[in-house]
Amino acid sequence: MAFLLLFLLVLSESRADNFDEAYSDLENYRTIYISENGPRLSVDTAQPKVISQRGGNATLPCKFNRDPSSAPNPKLRIKWTKLTSDYLKEIDVFVALGFHKKSYGQFHGRVHLQAASENDASLVITEIMLEDYGKYKCEVIDGLEDDTAVVSLDLQGILFPYFPRLGRYNLNFPDAEKACRDQDAIVASFDQLYDAWRDGLDWCNAGWLSDGSVQYPITKPREPCGGKNTIPGVRNYGMRDKQKERFDVFCFTSNYKGRFYYLIHPSKLTYNEAVQACQKDGAQIAKVGQMYAAWKLLGYDRCDAGWLADGSVRYPISIPRKRCSPTEAAVRFSGFPDKKHKLYGVYCYKSDN
Repeated sequence: MAFLLLFLLVLSESRADNFDEAYSDLENYRTIYISENGPRLSVDTAQPKVISQRGGNATLPCKFNRDPSSAPNPKLRIKWTKLTSDYLKEIDVFVALGFHKKSYGQFHGRVHLQAASENDASLVITEIMLEDYGKYKCEVIDGLEDDTAVVSLDLQGILFPYFPRLGRYNLNFPDAEKACRDQDAIVASFDQLYDAWRDGLDWCNAGWLSDGSVQYPITKPREPCGGKNTIPGVRNYGMRDKQKERFDVFCFTSNYKGRFYYLIHPSKLTYNEAVQACQKDGAQIAKVGQMYAAWKLLGYDRCDAGWLADGSVRYPISIPRKRCSPTEAAVRFSGFPDKKHKLYGVYCYKSDN
């Protein structure tokens, strides 16, 4: 037994020597102790959503708290990114590292930190565009510590269903994006469609949303729209093939800087005459999104059917009345008539720029 104990003691010392030999450089590494008293860095927002409008400014709140015992870190990093509507990737917006600051892409020159205090990472966005709508992530990196928080930027505006002159169900997703841009709008999000449904939007044609899904809002269930005995709601076709499948689209627009108006003209106009009449007045023929924005946000009301840029004929009614829109306030749609018909007036748009 004594011999066995002596053998184990020698073996132990030998392994200890080998360990010290193999890891002789450990003294060059510092020991890191993990605190059990909670995070040494926390990031939070004062509110989950900020509401603004196109052309306005907004401050996305974000503050961070460091462990009071931590030494100042001149390399503390603040990074803002924008989440895509399908949450599959992040778009760089702004980065600050000490005195070095950088903005990216469409945000270049329009974003900066509020910096109201030493722990304020709030982001200020100026000259807001429709594309700025969405969710933003604030990330603070302090050495080995980091934390994030998410805040939404919502826009005051109006959602509207849209299909082109070719007819219904003719847009794949890239075509849908272009169709909305051409009408001074962007493809709407599910949240915007849901809000429109809660406000009473009932539309029986499925349309693309910004996340690549296809849906439509029903307030009055009926057989052609999901079934008569179903409950009201937003009907969902799920995620669809963006290249091959074709539907309508739901667009969203917000305030504009300019003047939307019906051009007083001595006679009715063909489409080409309507375009020229607006140009002669120092304006452009108005877009569908501009009519919806004027109607919804400014209460524009006019019982005269007029040409718009996409070749459609529409008119906005804010006060329902006989022969105009007897049952509801709405943008009335008269179709896509032959552009040579000399039967309509024209709506123009004059930008402040």
